[in-house]
Amino acid sequence: MISSTEDRAQEACARPRACRHLPRCPAATAPDRDAAHTVAAHPEQGWSLLCNGVVLFDDTGELLPGGQALPPRTAHWLSWPVQAAVA
Repeated sequence: MISSTEDRAQEACARPRACRHLPRCPAATAPDRDAAHTVAAHPEQGWSLLCNGVVLFDDTGELLPGGQALPPRTAHWLSWPVQAAVA
């Protein structure tokens, strides 16, 4: 019997992947995990559930199947120097 939320999360991670897409969706631990298919979208609430079990938030924050929360990513390209156009 499962007694806690953490136990349920660990059980979910132990299950075989349910992805039936070809090519298969990346694992929840893969760097490209956000490329997985969306199985449930709730844009009015700001989140989507991906095929690999990741909950992806509109601000790019993520909740992994094991319960680990990842903060939103920052756009590194915004810090690149901007050069003025030469006329």
